[in-house]
Amino acid sequence: MILEAEPPIPNEPPGTSSRVDVGKEDPVKVEALKDGATVLLQEPQAADAERLRRFFVGLPVEDRRYFRFDLGRADVVETLIRQAEAGMAYRVLALVDNEVVGHGALYFSHDGWQRHIGEIRVLVAPDYRGLRLGTHIIGQLFEEAEKRGVTRVVARMAEPETAGRKIFERLGFIVDATLPDHVKDADGNLHALVVMSCALDEVSRAMRDFYRDDNWPDG
Repeated sequence: MILEAEPPIPNEPPGTSSRVDVGKEDPVKVEALKDGATVLLQEPQAADAERLRRFFVGLPVEDRRYFRFDLGRADVVETLIRQAEAGMAYRVLALVDNEVVGHGALYFSHDGWQRHIGEIRVLVAPDYRGLRLGTHIIGQLFEEAEKRGVTRVVARMAEPETAGRKIFERLGFIVDATLPDHVKDADGNLHALVVMSCALDEVSRAMRDFYRDDNWPDG
């Protein structure tokens, strides 16, 4: 059985860092990108729904083609944030100049057999790819996974999403299965679903090596 990727949505088809407190909000992690810019990583709140929706609709058509839900809909984005606030998933936003430039999600299985498994999804705005932002987001997701007792991480993607697959391969993920015609994109075309996974401790070791050597390009 494949780990369910998202909680159900109403009316939808199935490194050096520091922490600072911002009022009553969740702690914000401050990271530096390769170009020297500063990015803030924080969990989304209800007030972030519109700028998160703008981020989703501003991504290239090729990225949006493989969205699992219609993330251009305000009610869908609001539901995702509510579910994260309820603990059904963990989400993190990457902010530059108060705009969302990246998003990561960690989904938890409520199946007793798979309670040690988490699934991650990462999206980065085109202008911020290759600047280490994807690595920072993934690192934050793995940090949360460890806190939640996750010991194995899964990534699922449509076969044409080769850029994301390369990043996961660098982290030590291997392909567990390729399932023909399991993805129907926004245009109605069928694609194979690629399922990859890796033990969390192996991924954590790869992340530490990256931050030490600083020689791993990413999205």
